[in-house]
Amino acid sequence: MFAVLKTGGKQYKVQAGDVLRVEKLAANAGDKIQFNEILMVGGDTVTVGAPLVAGAAVQAEVIDQIKGEKVIHFVKRRRKHSSQRTKGHRQQLTLLRVTDILASGAEASGVAAATGAADARRAAHEAPAAKE
Repeated sequence: MFAVLKTGGKQYKVQAGDVLRVEKLAANAGDKIQFNEILMVGGDTVTVGAPLVAGAAVQAEVIDQIKGEKVIHFVKRRRKHSSQRTKGHRQQLTLLRVTDILASGAEASGVAAATGAADARRAAHEAPAAKE
């Protein structure tokens, strides 16, 4: 059985036991999370969502929070000015192991939904304003 899930603006085709590197999620190592944005579920029968498959989910375990390879951005201006600039960047990633694919019954599983780091910061920032 396989599923196509959407997270971090990208789509991934996964099976149980796969290891993924996705954009950073708000979770710690050892946490169990669930992806609810499932575009397609396949196996004996294929179910294609319009745009999402209702009730489907992919459960995964967080292995670690890692950084990607370093990307160098080098700019050199020529002729009379001869200036140069170097910038580096390492993307924050989350390493996951897919444990289970649910074709239905995702609401009753009781596993926390996967949220990005930006969503978690936004929720934490808005929470004190709601209390006041």
